[in-house]
Amino acid sequence: MTNRLVLVAGNIGTGKTSITERIGAKLGWQTSFESVSDNPYLPDFYRDMGQWSFHLQVFFLGHRAEQHLALANSPQSAIADRSIYEDAHIFARVLRHMNNLSERDFQAYRTLFDLVVQNLPRPDLLLYLQAPVPVLLQRIHKRGRQMETGITADYLTLLDAFYQEWLGIFDLCPVLTIHSADLNFVKNPHHLDIVVQRIQDKLSGKEEVIF
Repeated sequence: MTNRLVLVAGNIGTGKTSITERIGAKLGWQTSFESVSDNPYLPDFYRDMGQWSFHLQVFFLGHRAEQHLALANSPQSAIADRSIYEDAHIFARVLRHMNNLSERDFQAYRTLFDLVVQNLPRPDLLLYLQAPVPVLLQRIHKRGRQMETGITADYLTLLDAFYQEWLGIFDLCPVLTIHSADLNFVKNPHHLDIVVQRIQDKLSGKEEVIF
């Protein structure tokens, strides 16, 4: 199998980081993760979304484009936690919907986004993780990140709705949907084996399997 680029997408708390880490280790793939601890805008964003939304989105656009290019051009297969496409189709849309991003700033951002992504190599697979909102809230509370204390069920539900709309039009590569609510890679290592097999099947051109 040639070198592949797999992007992991999904709502907050679906387990993207966990599955990226474990699949990378299992297959010997390069891994890449979302910029959180070293993000210069994220703390300000959570304190005042209206003031910092545009800055955050532009930062993420540059950060993820750089990641995407590096992984796509690597001689090693890679898997990335979160895709550049979610920034525009999910999170910027939500910020605009909630009036935390003005129409002027939203359109400026989308123009820049479209210019950037049209020159990016296509991924080989989008791994979409899905879990019910109550499960997401439980996981978010359990990991206890201070920046995430204000995340509500309504916000996660809105994100989920936008994810469904986006997946309905996404055509850059095949999509593999994984229902992650009952996955436990620590207590049940076989779960990881199943997911890895689904990924390999999908990359080999077999029909989509929903797990």
